[in-house]
Amino acid sequence: MNTAAQPRSTGTVPTTLVQHYRQVRAVTADLCRTLSPEDMTVQSMPDVSPSKWHLAHTTWFFERFLITEHLPGYRVFHPQFDYLFNSYYNTVGRMHPRPQRGLLSRPGVADILAYRQHVDNAMPVLLERATSDPDLAFLITLGLNHEQQHQELLLTDIKHVLSVNPLRPAWRELPSPAAGHAPELKYIPRAGGLMEIGHNGEGFAFDNESPRHRVFLEAHAITNRPVTNGEFLDFIRAGGYRIPELWLSDGWSMVQQRGWDRPLYWNPELDAEFALDGMRELDAAAPVTHVSYYEADAFARWAGARLPTEAEWETLASEQSMQGNFMEQGHYHPIAASAASSGAYQLYGDVWEWTMSAYTSYPGFKPLVGSLGEYNGKFMSSQMVLRGGSCVTPQSHIRSTYRNFFPPDARWQFSGLRLARDA
Repeated sequence: MNTAAQPRSTGTVPTTLVQHYRQVRAVTADLCRTLSPEDMTVQSMPDVSPSKWHLAHTTWFFERFLITEHLPGYRVFHPQFDYLFNSYYNTVGRMHPRPQRGLLSRPGVADILAYRQHVDNAMPVLLERATSDPDLAFLITLGLNHEQQHQELLLTDIKHVLSVNPLRPAWRELPSPAAGHAPELKYIPRAGGLMEIGHNGEGFAFDNESPRHRVFLEAHAITNRPVTNGEFLDFIRAGGYRIPELWLSDGWSMVQQRGWDRPLYWNPELDAEFALDGMRELDAAAPVTHVSYYEADAFARWAGARLPTEAEWETLASEQSMQGNFMEQGHYHPIAASAASSGAYQLYGDVWEWTMSAYTSYPGFKPLVGSLGEYNGKFMSSQMVLRGGSCVTPQSHIRSTYRNFFPPDARWQFSGLRLARDA
């Protein structure tokens, strides 16, 4: 039985699919260029995956859902890899427990790189066939977007791995950002009414972005930029982590149980933070990052505001140019705004922005058919939506309708916040 998805057609097949495949796969390998095999084996907490696991899992995705289903006669690289590098696809078979990925000293990095080459060698036939098969082209495009998600995860995970090392080693040397400043925080008034959100069907999108549908919004306002480190520092100094009435019940429990008193990666002196190039001075004008939904919500309440809904965020973002501080800019860290304007800043890139919207399905949502239907839909419980991408998101991967999601206590992602309020 064919357990792969029966994909929806993407319409026109891009002429650059071969180039796109090569580019995405090369970027993933390059992100590991400055890592040692030892770096790539560590799992610093259950949510983190070793770098070499990301290299293998993204390769497994192409082998399992494309090559073995569409290329008769293909010989899998290793019969046990289907168990080791399956992430959460229960319809495919059993999988190695996620919290134990760091216990896999073998296969080694060299074996996994050989695995990637083996799969890459088999892909040209399918890439050529995809020029006349839109359904196959969709599956390949899905695989590439999946790999771009793991490029971001690889960076957030290796940052956590290196941060628990007392030496605070750098992933690589990074350029110092140009001096910026935080524009004055202002609220942009937004009219209410019947609006449309969701993907319109043009180009690639994940199934959870569809269907496009109508929502009614009350008049509201959203700030022109994200909350900065300096503003979050004011919250800390005002006792924000010690005032229970600012916090949701579960959030206050997290503060007590885990000893939260500052964003993840800030030092106790509140003047420096760990970044992918090691410890660096805290930039008061840059967007705050590595805060949980609970912390974002508490800050908003302290500021006399709230978080925007995802519909409020998307209707504003759909009017903005999709420019920002993404992976391609090479900062790999949020940076301060570089110029003043009257519009909205940094809706894209820098930090994923928490919304107050629970991650659930849109009206009429239909997951992909088959095993790939497990990609998004089964996680629509106990998670919150984030929007906009971050400084480690590939720019070609993001769009105004993109819905990221994490549990409300997650902090190791590049997550920040923007304020909103009722009109």
